[in-house]
Amino acid sequence: MKPQSAPPVILVGVDLGLPHFDSDLEELGLLAQTAGLNPVARITCKRKAPDAALFVGSGKADEIRMIAQMHGAVEVLFDQALSPAQQRNLERYLELPVNDRTLLILEIFAQRARSHEGKLQVELAKLQYLSTRLVRRWSHLERQRGGIGTRGGPGETQIELDRRMIGDAIKRTKERLLKVKRQRTTQRKQRERREAFTISLVGYTNAGKSTLFNALVKARAYAADQLFATLDTTTRQLYLAQAQRSVSLSDTVGFIRDLPHGLVDAFQATLQEAVDADLLLHVVDGSNPDYPEQIEQVQRVLAEIGADQIPQVLIFNKTDALDPASRPIALRDSYELNGQLCQRVFVSALTGAGLELLRTVLAEIVVQDGPVMSPAPGIEFPG
Repeated sequence: MKPQSAPPVILVGVDLGLPHFDSDLEELGLLAQTAGLNPVARITCKRKAPDAALFVGSGKADEIRMIAQMHGAVEVLFDQALSPAQQRNLERYLELPVNDRTLLILEIFAQRARSHEGKLQVELAKLQYLSTRLVRRWSHLERQRGGIGTRGGPGETQIELDRRMIGDAIKRTKERLLKVKRQRTTQRKQRERREAFTISLVGYTNAGKSTLFNALVKARAYAADQLFATLDTTTRQLYLAQAQRSVSLSDTVGFIRDLPHGLVDAFQATLQEAVDADLLLHVVDGSNPDYPEQIEQVQRVLAEIGADQIPQVLIFNKTDALDPASRPIALRDSYELNGQLCQRVFVSALTGAGLELLRTVLAEIVVQDGPVMSPAPGIEFPG
């Protein structure tokens, strides 16, 4: 039986003059491939502001339609978030399904969620996203006639019915997630009673967190060279011989640029592991030239969930992927993060290089059980 090829899609990005515009649409392409799609063309343009109706304007929309027909594309994906009206107008103009980065991330999360909690979180995020898309996009969203006993006046619109149904579903899902959150809180309290030192792995998606987690605790958490390989938090005990004690190590979902706020809210229960940690291991793909921006994005999400004040150790992973001339001489140094110096360790979770040094660093921190960050030279802090 011949394997089915991935559906061809067109990628579109609009440079609005904002920093860090991905002119090659590399990350959007990786997201599309992760979702099982095949990017066949990439189109970018510059605008001072989005077109109110079509986001890109009619001229560029004509170009997108022509290229889509040329390649036989079945969908158009935008790197920026589209308003419901813009999405509807583009679909009518291009005569193709149109989706944005937000929905693409949601679809990937829906494919990857395995645990009951993960599935609930994705369901909530998708419902919240869908609730903003009810803008007469479908033909059935017409005003219904009044029911029996009325005088034929206008009844409740289908759009209002849909919104009410989605609202009810959101409420039910939130209640179910609240129960899961209570269970996690109970588990954390049990760890606190045992005076367990808790460490959470955080970082940009595909930085190698799960591979590092597996290497440290000999676990079998799913790890792959793709975006969002794991969504569900996994916690294991890590024994540190030099400290003569075990610590609790958790692997969390990866962050990404422009992570939908609905997902941050929906994954609050999972990200709570990071909020309650004693130490964050911030895993960075040291082989990625854009790692400073990725560090910044992770710090932004950590601030959003209230975990930015937790001590961090930066783990620069994937040293094996670096050119030999670019590899660090010292595997341990300091890195300035948010105006403070934190310890940095260079490792390769794939080959095991630097892992013993990392264990040593963790043991030192656990024994001291004190701060691992200090003000950078020349920087003054109030109070």
